[in-house]
Amino acid sequence: MQYMLLIHVDEAAMAAAAPTASPDKAYEMGQPFMAYNEALKKAGAWVAGDRLAPSSSTTRVRMLGDRTEVLDGPFADTKEQLGGYYIIEAQDLDAAIQWAARCPAAQNKAVEVRPIWKAQ
Repeated sequence: MQYMLLIHVDEAAMAAAAPTASPDKAYEMGQPFMAYNEALKKAGAWVAGDRLAPSSSTTRVRMLGDRTEVLDGPFADTKEQLGGYYIIEAQDLDAAIQWAARCPAAQNKAVEVRPIWKAQ
């Protein structure tokens, strides 16, 4: 079964920790994530994964009747934003939780585990 591991980050804290870094630099993947990626691949659990651009680059699209509404982000009124994801193959939820616990982001951020419902 496939699961999505959603990595939530505090963009304000990241910016404060590296005030002179560009957004790309703040989102740079460190060695712990590279090792985690390799472990997923070696175990055959890797399906996909990547970082997301900062929430300030978000665009929200919705239809209002026959009119398309396009709004620029960010939109989250929360402390944390979605910063990246993994799609993994795991035997069951317990195995997916074990992979989430090994994710470097779980050390100080939230990693949400969600089953993927395949489109028919």
